[in-house]
Amino acid sequence: MLHGKHVLLIIAGGIAAFKALDLIRRLRERGVKVTPVMTRAAHEFVTPLSVSALAGRAVFSDLFDLTAEAEMGHIELSRAADLVVVAPATADLMAKMATGQADDLASTLLMATDKRVLIAPAMNVRMWQHPATVRNLAVLHGDGILSVGPDDGTMACGEFGPGRMSEVPDIIAAIAAAFGHGPLAGRHVLVTSGPTHEPIDPVRYIANRSSGAQGTALARALLDLGARVTFVTGPAAVPPPQGADVIRVQTAREMLSAVQGALPADAAVFAAAVADWHVTGASDQKIKKTGDGMPTLTFAENPDILATVSRMTTGRPALVVGFAAETQDVIAHATAKRQRKGCDWIVANDVSPATGIMGGAENAVTIITDDGTEEWPRAPKQAVARDLAAKIAGALG
Repeated sequence: MLHGKHVLLIIAGGIAAFKALDLIRRLRERGVKVTPVMTRAAHEFVTPLSVSALAGRAVFSDLFDLTAEAEMGHIELSRAADLVVVAPATADLMAKMATGQADDLASTLLMATDKRVLIAPAMNVRMWQHPATVRNLAVLHGDGILSVGPDDGTMACGEFGPGRMSEVPDIIAAIAAAFGHGPLAGRHVLVTSGPTHEPIDPVRYIANRSSGAQGTALARALLDLGARVTFVTGPAAVPPPQGADVIRVQTAREMLSAVQGALPADAAVFAAAVADWHVTGASDQKIKKTGDGMPTLTFAENPDILATVSRMTTGRPALVVGFAAETQDVIAHATAKRQRKGCDWIVANDVSPATGIMGGAENAVTIITDDGTEEWPRAPKQAVARDLAAKIAGALG
């Protein structure tokens, strides 16, 4: 299932670099083309000759190698592969990735690539558990970087604990999942995210405080499980996930049109915070203060995207999931919303100001289905997204 794929393999400097040799061999046995890149520190652990012999290709190491730049510039190199794999990913290289440094070939490629990136961390247990590494890993996950491991075990330094690079079969399984061979392989999932902006005039609009973080995290989690994801997003504060088919919209009416155009889908998840109303007859010029009092704005209801899709008689997704952001009587309001809209699940959360959830990094949700309610503990939005994606995969079978 990996035959014909192209992996750009970045080998950083650590004792675990020896495993990269076996990784190259096993990938090539599966018909994968491997282009190797080594950091200068990696040369201290494995030789470029060994890596090149196993890969059947020259090793790239220098950012300012004139011959390499003439044959394949580093920008092209960063985008020629289907997936970028960093094994081992040292604490140093992870820190560079998290802070956007690009001072050598490996870090520059990671900054320049438009492909998905999978890291296999490997380092001393204390380094792995250090607050800086924990923080950097969270940043990388938030940026959509995939990871596998590390494992617990005895390390070259003699200490025991988490930090040992995953074994090669586990890394290959993670690579296969990144290529869309997970439980949602062959499935199409539609996700809406972010707010909508309903114009009052060219410089003013009606919106809400949604950052789009939960919808984006969910789309990434679905991609990690192998789904093809169509991501319809309003003007969100967070960037859309790499690997999704992204459709950008501004208004609720544009979002409905984009959703209808993206169907059919196996599942549709409506995480967007859609404005309930729009201004009729929005001005095409900035409204000025005239001293004659406040301008009069007339509102009309926006289309109900969740209800429209839930009530489709032809081509309805097998699973339709809505979100309910409430500030009081959360479960009662969300339960009533599910019945009123006709969707299969509602993901309910309390977004009252005291929770800090709207626009924040964490979420606490309750899943409401025909089977009742399932309350999940407060967790980072990425963790909520992974659990919800797994539940969706289980429901689709």
